[in-house]
Amino acid sequence: MDKTRKINKLLLPLSWIYGSGVWLRNKLFDWKILKSREFKLPVICIGNISVGGTGKTPHTEYLVSLLKDRYNVAVLSRGYKRKTKGFLLANENSNAREIGDEPKQIKDKFKNITVAVDEDRCHGIDKLLETGEKRPDIILLDDAFQHRYVKPGLSILLTSYDKIITEDCLLPAGRLREQASGIERADIIIVTKCPDDMSPIDFRIKHNELNPYPYQKLFFTTFKYGNLVNIVNSDCRKKLCEITRKDSIVLLTGIANPKPMIDRLSCHSDNIVLMDFPDHHNFSSDDLKRIIKTFEKCESEKKYIITTEKDAARLKLHIKAFENIADSIFILPIEVEFLLNQGNMFNKIIEDYVRKNSRDGSVH
Repeated sequence: MDKTRKINKLLLPLSWIYGSGVWLRNKLFDWKILKSREFKLPVICIGNISVGGTGKTPHTEYLVSLLKDRYNVAVLSRGYKRKTKGFLLANENSNAREIGDEPKQIKDKFKNITVAVDEDRCHGIDKLLETGEKRPDIILLDDAFQHRYVKPGLSILLTSYDKIITEDCLLPAGRLREQASGIERADIIIVTKCPDDMSPIDFRIKHNELNPYPYQKLFFTTFKYGNLVNIVNSDCRKKLCEITRKDSIVLLTGIANPKPMIDRLSCHSDNIVLMDFPDHHNFSSDDLKRIIKTFEKCESEKKYIITTEKDAARLKLHIKAFENIADSIFILPIEVEFLLNQGNMFNKIIEDYVRKNSRDGSVH
């Protein structure tokens, strides 16, 4: 099911009320009545102004991969839906309840970088700068475009191909958390989740709709899928091409829009059962029983439960419930890929910014 929402015109009066509050808050920052802090190291913000589904975490991971071998990289998130409060530094034993599913996903994938959570980003940065020899050279702010108490050195705004900012309106009628004019604060705009066969006219249409300012760079990305990874044994991997038409797949998702995964897996199997939960869903014991029952009902000789990296971070909290079928549960990882051969240009912008704003101005 595609969860892309249409604009609900009946709710537009509520959107106008909500929008007036958001507009006033932004103006208080613009007029410097509310203060933004700058920090003396590279701070890159990756975020959006719509509700979910733009691919913030994969793009954050792309930046981590780009920078981690030359710099001490720290990722700071608020840790959405975690059960803890305040600043918390992730370690190898941290779980999704403590730090949130997306920070857990990043920490599992990049064990040697610093991952921290704090709803107060200024406080979080101050704490990171007190971490001694692991003091970060760069801080990546995950999902902080609207957290204006921090003034990042570089702002990256994501908007999804299937519902770009200019086609949407404010909550609750639409999905925007602030007016589309907020795009003006971005240094880089990325249209995410593009079809990999976009035509030149599609690129031109999206460019004209977003109409970036001269100081802004516009990029287009898509997702590519990696090999399946077993949820309990990361050394156990399976290529998607090993799945046959006769095999059964229980696709387990708690994300904004599972349609791209359905489309991808449909290229391999004719027997896909979607179990679709709300974004960041915390699985209950009844959910776990229903997942196992759905899997057991599949009659194919070979059958799998396939889930996302983000959902796996939460499922691992209940791995004992799946111990009899854990060998059949796989994670489908995704990676960002730039279209139009824009990857090198994007990398250069990031690397130049970091190098010019590092403490010693050089590559470590």
